[in-house]
Amino acid sequence: MKTLRDAKIGETVKVLKLDGEGAVKRRIMDMGITKGVDVFVRKVAPLGDPIEVTVRNYELSIRKADAQMILVD
Repeated sequence: MKTLRDAKIGETVKVLKLDGEGAVKRRIMDMGITKGVDVFVRKVAPLGDPIEVTVRNYELSIRKADAQMILVD
């Protein structure tokens, strides 16, 4: 399956599922990334970490490790 880490710049993807457990999963959900929401990939840092996305009309930076836990379509 494709993760948010695999998404390209300028691509809009839909969140299918959140992997991870406990506090990590809760933190991702608190940022507004939940099942069914659209995520637009704005920028990726030169070394790939972090990834800047737009979620629910606000900008958010996500670490590669966290982006790997977000399954998208």
